[in-house]
Amino acid sequence: MRFAFLQEPPFCFTDDSGKLGGCDAKLAEKICQVLELEDFSPIETDFAELLPGLSNGHWDMTTGLFISDERRQFVDFTRPIWSLPDGLMVAKDNPLGLRGYRSFTRHPSAILAVISDQIQHQTALQNGVPPERVRIFATQAEAAEAVARGTVQAYASVAMAHRGYIARRPDASLDVVDVPASERQPAAGAFALAKGNAALRDQVDRCLGDLLGSPWHRTLMAGFGFGGADVDRLL
Repeated sequence: MRFAFLQEPPFCFTDDSGKLGGCDAKLAEKICQVLELEDFSPIETDFAELLPGLSNGHWDMTTGLFISDERRQFVDFTRPIWSLPDGLMVAKDNPLGLRGYRSFTRHPSAILAVISDQIQHQTALQNGVPPERVRIFATQAEAAEAVARGTVQAYASVAMAHRGYIARRPDASLDVVDVPASERQPAAGAFALAKGNAALRDQVDRCLGDLLGSPWHRTLMAGFGFGGADVDRLL
């Protein structure tokens, strides 16, 4: 199985030796083992290439993505593998006192970073962030570095992705603010597969039905910073 991933801890990341880790990556590898599919072959890419790469046959499955009707037009999703809230990455001690997307209205010069084609871009606009105050980046690292440099005041993504990034960089002067549920409810994400591959989707879904919530899965998720409530929310 060719598995497309991003450098986005705690979901997927490579260590100094190049070994792939992360909760999405390890779950995908386990599925490959259980189903006795061909060798698990991870392929690193950029977010903007994940879905086109499925359509073009460059890989068979992607790391977890938020499920949306727009994305369903181009790919099929497995059953959800996590359900998580948004968060804002901000400078250490949150100097602007940001509490979510809507708090940007109190700071007319504040700039928000998002990743190209991620759902948080539209969520920010829906919550009143003016389009001209949104900066689009290609990768998590680029957006995080912009926050650290002060060229943007916050970066919107999944709160756990922010925490995973900061955990691997203990010297980074960055913090995370959880977006309130009134602005964005926790949303489900799933592996994405190419359309027309119903046989693989059914196999993966049956395997996920056995794995999700199991002791193995809870131990896996705990190892990457997810609590029991995160798993229970999914189930």
